[in-house]
Amino acid sequence: MAFPGSRGGSLSGNRAKYLPPSLPSAPRIPPKSAFSLPLKSKVSAGLAYASQPKVNPKILIERYKQGETHAVSLLHELARTLDFQLEMRETVTTGNVTRLYFAFCVVIDGVKYKTGMGKTKKDARLQAAELALQDMMPIWENMVAVTTASSEVQTPQLARVETPVPEIPTQRPERKSGSSMKIPNAVQDHLSTLLSSYQGLSVSAGTTAAFVIQTAAGCNIVALGSGNFNTNKLVSSCGRVIHDSHGVVSARRSLMRFLYRHLLMFYSKTANLSERSVFQQSGSSGLLSLKTGVTLHLYINQLPKGAARIPSKLRLNPLSIAAWQVNNEISLHLAVEGKVFSVFSSTSEQSADKIISMSPTDKLTQWQVLGYQGALLSHFIEPVYVESILVGEDGVCDIRGMEISVCQRVEGVTPLLPTDYCMMRPHICLVPPVVSPGEDQVTHAFNWSEGDGPLEVVDGLIGKTIEDSPFKSGPAMASRLCKAAMLHRFKLLAKEAGRTDLLGLRSYREAKRMAKPYQEAKSVLRAYLSQQGFGCWLAKLPVSDNFNM
Repeated sequence: MAFPGSRGGSLSGNRAKYLPPSLPSAPRIPPKSAFSLPLKSKVSAGLAYASQPKVNPKILIERYKQGETHAVSLLHELARTLDFQLEMRETVTTGNVTRLYFAFCVVIDGVKYKTGMGKTKKDARLQAAELALQDMMPIWENMVAVTTASSEVQTPQLARVETPVPEIPTQRPERKSGSSMKIPNAVQDHLSTLLSSYQGLSVSAGTTAAFVIQTAAGCNIVALGSGNFNTNKLVSSCGRVIHDSHGVVSARRSLMRFLYRHLLMFYSKTANLSERSVFQQSGSSGLLSLKTGVTLHLYINQLPKGAARIPSKLRLNPLSIAAWQVNNEISLHLAVEGKVFSVFSSTSEQSADKIISMSPTDKLTQWQVLGYQGALLSHFIEPVYVESILVGEDGVCDIRGMEISVCQRVEGVTPLLPTDYCMMRPHICLVPPVVSPGEDQVTHAFNWSEGDGPLEVVDGLIGKTIEDSPFKSGPAMASRLCKAAMLHRFKLLAKEAGRTDLLGLRSYREAKRMAKPYQEAKSVLRAYLSQQGFGCWLAKLPVSDNFNM
């Protein structure tokens, strides 16, 4: 089977072949309002609001705080504006109340709040409304603040690619087949062999991710990684601290080491080494591509953090108004010390003094559009995509979140991308896990790629190699996956390939920015995600890339 990313000079003519099939789309949240998804508003006791202009909820809340309206009126106004079901239900008094009192409670979308009591029904309703607002006001204020911030975001204007907007489907998980079982079996055998030599090490094996090269000869594990954290240190300006050690991120950086190794083999003056490389010259582009018949696959032992872990059913309840919850679940997410938050969450703003990364799910989304090779390798090779993503099914009931986040969020972006880039829809299925999930709080992560000797073990919170690591690069304890190590390989490859134009670049940041088509594709992708209402991609601090050899 020909590798889909290896299109050479014929890409333009065959581009339609890579357009996404007509599958159900994820709901597209309009960027200007988190409340604009249509819901069936039902107000009990025969009350039905006429089609009056809706007032901004921020204005309604401010009026209440200033005493211009009372709690019962505010609840009814918010029910009409935010489209939730409201009922003022008469009930019985609570506690040891001996005098004649009336009792009411507020019911929002079927959930009862604290009982309010009063000498008159009016007083009881008012107290019940005030008690409900005490619980719900912080949530609504957060929703309003996030929506307002989202509406003010300015993004590049892209041509709109209209697709149908159905309900989020309940997707039956695709189960393992005989052919897909070859990959997890190969990963399990390889991982067992590697870890058997280091039984004393405490590593996060349950978060393992692996890249597999498949050819007519069989499966070959070329890169492994594990991990569950990103560093709690300040941003490194030397390029020698690993900021993100989540499993799929570590595995992907290990894959990049594998690609560098095979590019050096391709440019080697030794014929035997050159023939063993997985690369070939691709048409007239001047770039290399994977050889025909070489395909890349990804195994992940558990669903990656972020939108891929969307709940099986999104339910409307007072703590998750439908539009708000959908917006949060399928939005972009940020990772802070291993914890993940929606970009629309105020929690992410409270983490401004910490290292923040995009979630592993969002990085997968990006790699399926820009390729797994990254900016530096884009100077030498065409985008490299995975054809399938196999997920360990332990505790996983469906892969709907993976399908939505990795594919459907960006399925209209291909026509907007520069030549050689596309949204590559992977085949996603569930397979048995190769190792039990284990303890989530283990901070030690390992990495390995084909050609390496021993494993390297990194402390994810520190971002450097641990003392007991079987492999250590030197006394500074910098990981072989760090940016400085990648820049060293980049310069070595540029020299072997005779790319004098790249040898004069002064910094890691400059080398990345010089990959013009890659940077253009990245800008288009991020603008597209923002315009579709999924939030803004985190802007990386320049200091993290502004270092040289």
